[in-house]
Order: sequence, then C-alpha cells, then structure tokens
Amino acid sequence: MPTRRPTAAPYRCTECGWTTIKWVGRCGECQQWGTVVEAAEQSGILRTVSPVAPSAGRTARPITHLTTSEEPRRTTGVGEFDRVLGGGLVPGAAILLSGEPGVGKSTLLLEVAAQSARAGRRVLYASAEESTAQVRLRAERTGALHDELYLASEIDLATILGHVDEVQPDLLIVDSVQTVSSALSDGMAGHPSQVREVAATLIRIAKDRGLPVIIVGHVTKDGSIAGPRILEHLVDVVCHFEGDRQTSLRFVRALKNRFGPTDEVGCFDMTGAGIAEVADPSALFLGHGAPVAGTCVTIALEGRRALPVEVQALTIKNGGPNPRRIVSGVDSARVAMILAVLERRAGVTVSDQDVYVSTVGGVRLVEPAADLAIAMAIASAARDRALPRGTAAVGELSLAGEVRPVTQGAQRRAEAARLGYRSVVDASSESLAGALRDLAARGRPARDEGAPDF
Repeated sequence: MPTRRPTAAPYRCTECGWTTIKWVGRCGECQQWGTVVEAAEQSGILRTVSPVAPSAGRTARPITHLTTSEEPRRTTGVGEFDRVLGGGLVPGAAILLSGEPGVGKSTLLLEVAAQSARAGRRVLYASAEESTAQVRLRAERTGALHDELYLASEIDLATILGHVDEVQPDLLIVDSVQTVSSALSDGMAGHPSQVREVAATLIRIAKDRGLPVIIVGHVTKDGSIAGPRILEHLVDVVCHFEGDRQTSLRFVRALKNRFGPTDEVGCFDMTGAGIAEVADPSALFLGHGAPVAGTCVTIALEGRRALPVEVQALTIKNGGPNPRRIVSGVDSARVAMILAVLERRAGVTVSDQDVYVSTVGGVRLVEPAADLAIAMAIASAARDRALPRGTAAVGELSLAGEVRPVTQGAQRRAEAARLGYRSVVDASSESLAGALRDLAARGRPARDEGAPDF
C-alpha cells in the first residue's frame, strides 16, 4: 500500500519555521507578531537536493594547510568608535548599529562618514528616512561637509546598489535597514522577510567587493533590535548606541564582534554642534566641592574602562511608621539589602530615617562592586561625618557583612591611584564593620568635633 505524503501546512512563520493550517497574527512558537505568511511551496525537508561539485580553488582542505593574513583595518577617524570596533573597519565587514529613536545614530554615522571622507576615502550615505536636503542641513550644523561624501535618499534596494556601482565607495552607510525594501521579497518595508532580504543582499555586496557596510537598525519598545533575530547572526559586528535623554552623554557598546573584543565602550557627548568624543570621562561623574557627609567614590567598570563614580546619600529623621527609600542611578532592591546589612552587621541604625541615594552625572550603577561605596555613603550621612579626602571604596557586600573581592580589582585600584585617590577601601577590610572602623580615625566631623564616630 503506498504511503500517503503529508499535506504541507499552507502557512509558515518566517522567523522560526512554525507551521499552521490557518493564518494567525502571532506565531505560536516564537510569539512574534506578523511573521506568519502563506507558504508558497513545501520546505526542503521533503525535497531532494542534488549535489554540486565545488569550483576550482574552493575545495575543502585540512585546516593545518591553510594560511592566514590579517585584513588591514581602516580607521573611521572617530577614535571612540574605532575602539569599539576593535581598531577600525575591516574590509568587507557588515556592522549593525542600533539605538533608541533620537539617541543620535544618524549624527554619529554622519560624523564617521565625514571623517572617513577627510581621510581620502569615498563614502556613500544612503538615507531612506531623510531627504538629501535634511541630511545636508545637519551636515552644515555639525561641520560634516566634504566632496568625497556622497548622499542618496532611496528606499529601493536595487537603486541603492545602482548608486554603489556608480559611486564606487570605500564605505557604505545605509540608514536604516527597516525602511529599505527589495522587489525580490513580498511585503512592505520593515517586514521580517524584507529586512532579511535587504540585509542579506547588503552583506553579500560587502563580502564580494571588500566594502565595509554600516547598517542602522531600529529597536523595539523593550530595547531589542527590531526584525528577525537572524539579522544579528548575519552581520559581523553588532553595536548598540545608548544614552539618557536627560544627559548629553552617550555610550556605544559592542554586543557582537568577530574582529575584536566585545567589552569595549565608546563615550560621546551630544552637543549643539554635533557629537564629540569623550576620551577621558572620569570627571563627568564626580562632585567638585569639598568632602561632605554622605558622599563616597567607587570605581565602576564600563567595558574595559574604569570610571570613578560618586555616590551620594542623605538621611533624615522620620517620625512615621514607614520611612522612605528613594534611589536614583542604583538598584532599589540592592540598596534595601545594604541598609539591612548596615543595621544588623555594622550597627548603623537607619530603620527610623528616610534614606535617599543617588549617583552623580546620571550614570547607573548595576554591578555589585558599588555595594561598599553605597554603604559608606549611607553610614557617612547617618553619622554626619565626611570620609577623608582621596578615599574610594570598591567591594561587594554579603548578607554576613563580609566585603568580597570584585573582578578587575587591580585595574580599579590603578585607575584610583591615577586620579589621586590615595586610600582604596576594598576586600582587605574583610568586613563592613572593619572598614568603618578603619575610616573612623581619619574621618572629620561634618558639623563639629563632637559628631559621633563611625
């Protein structure tokens, strides 16, 4: 009796391959919206693929017989961006830059394009979101005008490739992949199948011609890159441009890098005249006055960078049953744990006081290495005694009151010494109570000589 061939499901998810007999708006497997489309034909599982002999020079060889030669990198002219990329642009590399709307992605890439043009390399900036006149106005404001910088406002992929053939650029920037469409794929621009087709074509052009391509990507409301996840797998480098709208500081982080490390961070400052590099952002997160009660400096790590960050605390007597706990720039749950450790293990009573904890400069501390600095700042505010000038604290607190060592401790101490912090309180104190006792003799009263000791 012949075997009955199963009927192919008429609808399939373009993201994960999940199939269904009827159309649905949301995939039942990967939970993505708008990815279920009508399947034109059966998947390759039921079809036979005929083998094809590899062309001459492309046969498989033992890995020990292959030779390697490092591709020369091309600097972008923006040192902080080169730092994140691992030293510069690799010929044929496909780079995806994502970020929140309005964070400054286009401004950064326009500066990269202008600096590359000034270095004698021809750049094609293909904008699918703005007209050439709009880009020109921004270039005038930021000083990014150059004869080797070519602009094109196109939303059709084939037309952009035509500009590439005509201009013959050394660097291609496409802003953004979600607004470019290809006639070879169904759906509107931004559809997962369109994004995949456009990205795959641009990457193929980059590899075939040795042309570095920078692609701008949108993000969803939860901060992840919009479009199919395969987009991040296809490109060589994934960078994320982030920053707080309330401050001018911006960071570029490498989430994936086939040609360099992924723990580098580039710092930028958004100004009225464009974007500027911040080679040494140490002074941005420190107060500038004399030491006062309730302040302590910690050495935080941003990628490979060690940055001093000042933590400030304020305690006020509360007569009510529920004292307030207000934090900014630190984790509220972490602060609550530190308050419990302070009271139970170090004898610093704060259960009857309102506690306010904040960081300077809008930076957010998420690593546990800031625990000791937060505890020192709160204890200093509660006892109304300022820490000695030139003191920093780095360490993680356990519930037992122990000060635990943190990663890259030597680098943090070296940065503290470079910035003039002569005393670094760390895991050598063994306990929070011991660290407070060590500082007691050196602390000066904030109001008068009769202020209580730590």
